[in-house]
Amino acid sequence: MANNTNTQIEIIAPHNIEAEKAVLGSMIIEKEAIEIALDTLTDNDFYSTAHKIIFREIIDIYDKNKGDVDLVLINDNLKSNSEITRLGGSSYLTSLVDTVVTASNIEYYAKIVKDKAVLRELEHAGRKIIGDATTSSIDDVGEIVDKVAQMIFNITEKRVIKGPVNISDMINPALDNIEAIYQNKAQIPGVPSGFADLDKLTGGFKKSNFVIIAGRPSAGKTSFCLNIAENVALLHNKSVLIFSLEMSNDELFNRFLCSQARVASDRVRNGFLSKDDWPRITTAAGKLKEAKIFLDDSSSLNVLEMKARARRLDSEVKGLGLVIIDYLQLMSGKTGRSDYRQQEVAEISRSLKIMAKDINIPVIALSQLSRNPEKRIESHGRPRLSDLRESGAIEQDADLVLMIYQPGMYKQDGIEASSPISDAEIIVAKNRNGKTGTINLRFFKEYTRFENATK
Repeated sequence: MANNTNTQIEIIAPHNIEAEKAVLGSMIIEKEAIEIALDTLTDNDFYSTAHKIIFREIIDIYDKNKGDVDLVLINDNLKSNSEITRLGGSSYLTSLVDTVVTASNIEYYAKIVKDKAVLRELEHAGRKIIGDATTSSIDDVGEIVDKVAQMIFNITEKRVIKGPVNISDMINPALDNIEAIYQNKAQIPGVPSGFADLDKLTGGFKKSNFVIIAGRPSAGKTSFCLNIAENVALLHNKSVLIFSLEMSNDELFNRFLCSQARVASDRVRNGFLSKDDWPRITTAAGKLKEAKIFLDDSSSLNVLEMKARARRLDSEVKGLGLVIIDYLQLMSGKTGRSDYRQQEVAEISRSLKIMAKDINIPVIALSQLSRNPEKRIESHGRPRLSDLRESGAIEQDADLVLMIYQPGMYKQDGIEASSPISDAEIIVAKNRNGKTGTINLRFFKEYTRFENATK
């Protein structure tokens, strides 16, 4: 008969006591070693409780005595500490110094300690994930997935140690970049929008830039962004990822199809297609088949999930050119409370800015404008930066703010508002690294397409 016994395996967390002792010994004998250790480690990176205490004491003495640290001071301050006494008191502190002959290997030892700390965090995260997965209800799955992604991301961020960069190390890459731009004056340095005057003014969408495209309802925000995606994918053969929180993938595709075919969208929706429409539709479908445009209409994504999907797609397609989010006010932050909506939008805006920087890809987010433009009769509804809805943080975080303005929407006689073709302006209201100004375009309402204005 089988003997059923529960065998509990004790898991020893990853650590390297000898490396920890070498770090502390190096810090005691060499001031420069303290500075190197401070740049890499915190007290929580040490496995031994006593080593955490000693590390904190060394840093405290270093701070108070302007860099002068010695064994006598450390021993005097820690002689009553029970944890140090348990290990041998002053003799243990002396043994730390005896562990190292020179402090020149401090970086090597510090890296070992840091890596072991990361492994411990991974082990802790793994146990937390297993616990949550086995005890939570099916309704909590989405929340658990978010927590897991955040935990892993936080651990990854801790391992990346980025310190100051000497400006001399930046000279050659910067000059190479300037030379490349000089040799290719006609080439847009960023991702081109496909609108000539806009690209000339902005230089395209730069890597890691956070871009806001804003407008009142029905001003053409989604149409303009889809036209940009179309141009980026078809004219410049770059991949584009679109997160649509408002429209379905099918609706987006129909917009792409009508725009590319120059066929009125209502005729496609209602089935009243002419004989001439079909060849244009099939030709447009053939072009779109080759376009590297990826649509995601998941309605409940947060910034962390968007970042994860963008990173994965970037790896799969060997370089993602652009990320578009339609639109910012439909996103929810961590609080999820409407009474804190301004703080929530500020949090979302900041997170999108960080996302663009982390994935090193331009991120475009559509944003609503307040009703203020409609109240300004003297300027015929022309928008301003202050009209960005729900948070001033959007204006602050964005590298580039483009505002869509269609004068015909505000004309009293309504003649241009009912016209199938209208004038449109793209107001470059903010450009962190360049000029501001206004670009004139034409908007073809029937198939929701912006085009360069003829001169």
